[in-house]
Amino acid sequence: MRKIIIALALAVATAAAVTAPSAQAQTYPSVSGLTAFSPECNYMSKPGYLRYRYYQDSKEFISYETAARIVQEQGG
Repeated sequence: MRKIIIALALAVATAAAVTAPSAQAQTYPSVSGLTAFSPECNYMSKPGYLRYRYYQDSKEFISYETAARIVQEQGG
């Protein structure tokens, strides 16, 4: 009985490892060439527009602080 349980646990762990999604590098939309609060930014700040565009692309939210850091890294 113990061998069956160990074999079953090993099979489940193997199946979980095989079907787990692979990690992908996060890519963020570029807002470096845009002007804040303009029609091209949909009348939003650059971090706000970055959050909006990232959500549209990935269906995941990022914090305003993360978006502001990314905008600074992009030279905005």
